Amino acid sequence: MFKLETANLILQELNEHQDTDLILELLNDTAFLKNIGDRGIRTKEDARNYILNGPIAMYRQHKLGMYKVSLKNGTPIGTCGLVKREELDDVDIGFAFLPAFRRQGFAFESAQAVMQYAQQELGLKRILAIALPDNQPSIRLLQKLGLNAKKNIVLPGKTETLLLMAWHDASNPNTQAEY
Repeated sequence: MFKLETANLILQELNEHQDTDLILELLNDTAFLKNIGDRGIRTKEDARNYILNGPIAMYRQHKLGMYKVSLKNGTPIGTCGLVKREELDDVDIGFAFLPAFRRQGFAFESAQAVMQYAQQELGLKRILAIALPDNQPSIRLLQKLGLNAKKNIVLPGKTETLLLMAWHDASNPNTQAEY
């Protein structure tokens, strides 16, 4: 079972029995809906199915996924992790936090731990991120993590323009492909 600890946080796999309240609240937060999108999660059962068919399925298939982020006292505050989308060539990093826990450094702390895990434990040589071009707080955080803007993209089947960002292992010239 996956678990990462930082100075202030614990990151672990989402559980379909314990984390429905977190997912229900997080995925219906105004900022999540605006910056990430409406996942249609309106009930605890929807949240349970989302956890089973999203993060848990990704843990099983790819050995990575979005993780619950909690304070050391056990309070769940958001999610952070890695996603493998069919539409992108490489894994991308993502994060979302409940309003009361934003702008306190928790997103950076958890994302930095996920980046280190991805590089050191999973051996990833390139990590992507996608963000709305006007979501400056997320873009700044991704830049602080070492990701650079590459180009605007539209994912297949979507109409929204997203900024594609990437980090690559500078010691490996094969990871510097342009997007």
